[in-house]
Amino acid sequence: MTSRRIFLKVAGGLAAATMIPGSPFAQGAAKYTAKIGHLESPTQPRHRGLEKVAAIVREGTKGEVEFQLFPNSQLGPARQMIEGTQFGAMECTVMPAAFLGGFNPVVSVFDIPFLLPDSAAKANELRTGAFGQAILDSFKSRGLVAIALWPNGRKSITSNKDLTSIESFQGQKFRVMDSKILIDQFSAVGASALVIPFGELYTALQTGVIDGQENPLDTITTMKFHEVQKNLVVSNHGAMEDVVLFNPAWWNALPEGHRKVITDAFIQVRPEVEAMKQEAMSKALEQIKAAGKVELRTLTDAEREAWREKMGPSAEAAYLQRAGAEGKKVLDLYKSELKRIGA
Repeated sequence: MTSRRIFLKVAGGLAAATMIPGSPFAQGAAKYTAKIGHLESPTQPRHRGLEKVAAIVREGTKGEVEFQLFPNSQLGPARQMIEGTQFGAMECTVMPAAFLGGFNPVVSVFDIPFLLPDSAAKANELRTGAFGQAILDSFKSRGLVAIALWPNGRKSITSNKDLTSIESFQGQKFRVMDSKILIDQFSAVGASALVIPFGELYTALQTGVIDGQENPLDTITTMKFHEVQKNLVVSNHGAMEDVVLFNPAWWNALPEGHRKVITDAFIQVRPEVEAMKQEAMSKALEQIKAAGKVELRTLTDAEREAWREKMGPSAEAAYLQRAGAEGKKVLDLYKSELKRIGA
């Protein structure tokens, strides 16, 4: 897709976009305006966090930098927003790492199951330390400026077939995002994985095209997957990380002080976003229990280790095949950082 075509598509999205009540749109002319597009609704943690960031940035730059927020894929689907940010049709997107592997294979390290520690504090040490910075730096050669990682929950697994043991996966079919790593994750336990668009997932589960899927608990309830599934395991096996991406030309045109204000704002708000996500997932779990439609259980520590031993090596091999020497450096750094923090 050429940059002109991307520009026209995103421009069309801008023309059709609705102003979200409470969003920090400019009251007067700002020197630097950034259109920020993302996939979630205005009620979800990502957007609420962005509203907080926008307010901090406006105040910290004395109104010189204005963020305009476009949730709900108003600026297009994931690929269009990523390319739009690369080519300058929009200034920023906050995008799940799972959607970025086609642009930057290095970031697909987050698709490896059980990558981040159970401890939120230790996970954040990895996210904010040398490992996280290496992930952010890997976007420089891909025409994007990455300034922060935001946690966006952990995945659990549902199915219409038995999930009482790791042997239960044998022969089942699961929907995954378009990732060889996720496909190999399921292959390692005898299951097959199909890439199905998210918008078609409910029907695929309902009609038996596939047996199950993986998503954070709040996504499961929002999309009502628990109403068409019989079993759910709270596994927290997959990290859902958001990457904050800016267009390089826009970013580099900012005064250095403004860049620092923006970066600091995303870092400052990150714990609030994580807390909002945890609250949303806790409420979702209660909603699932109250609905009483699924057999619900949580992985034991022993089961987590068994899943990790089965799924991890295949997923890691798929990552290294995809990301090459650059990916190996990042994975080696991850393992040394994991030891350093005692996780």
